[in-house]
Amino acid sequence: MENKIDNAALSPSAMRQTPERGDSSVAEMDQAFMRAALALAASAAERGEIPVGALIVQEINGQRHIVGSGGNQRRIDSDPTAHAEIIALRQAGGALKRWQLTDCDLYVTLEPCPMCAGALVNARIRRVIFGCRDPKAGAVTTLFRITDDPRLNHRLEITPDVLAEQCADLLKTFFKSRR
Repeated sequence: MENKIDNAALSPSAMRQTPERGDSSVAEMDQAFMRAALALAASAAERGEIPVGALIVQEINGQRHIVGSGGNQRRIDSDPTAHAEIIALRQAGGALKRWQLTDCDLYVTLEPCPMCAGALVNARIRRVIFGCRDPKAGAVTTLFRITDDPRLNHRLEITPDVLAEQCADLLKTFFKSRR
């Protein structure tokens, strides 16, 4: 299945010099990348998968580039680990030829589960930006705090609730159609 999203699909403003954290343009950049993740989630829904999309974005010299992307494909692959985040991490690791992704951020439409949160810690992702919270399996802020647990060897910066309503609506619509 095609899960890649091209940097050209993003608005030019999302690809500009990376602003300082806390700057209002960070929120704009996060929203632009989250819209791209939402497109991947919608594509997953069209394939009958739970609509979750993820992007790995690398920052090089102040420029941000997508190095991995994915949508859920557990059913298609018959693989319980084929979550959007894992697919995006594998693509990014392959593209960059390394497992440590310390200069990369993850954008994902749904708060990562324990498996994915653990993978983010292991990959040394710099920051996780997620859309809606997951009350049943959220392992970043809702049920567990794996990505900023001081007992672990790496902690991520966390930015929750980016386009949360749109992300939640996509999931609600999907599950409503399945009932």
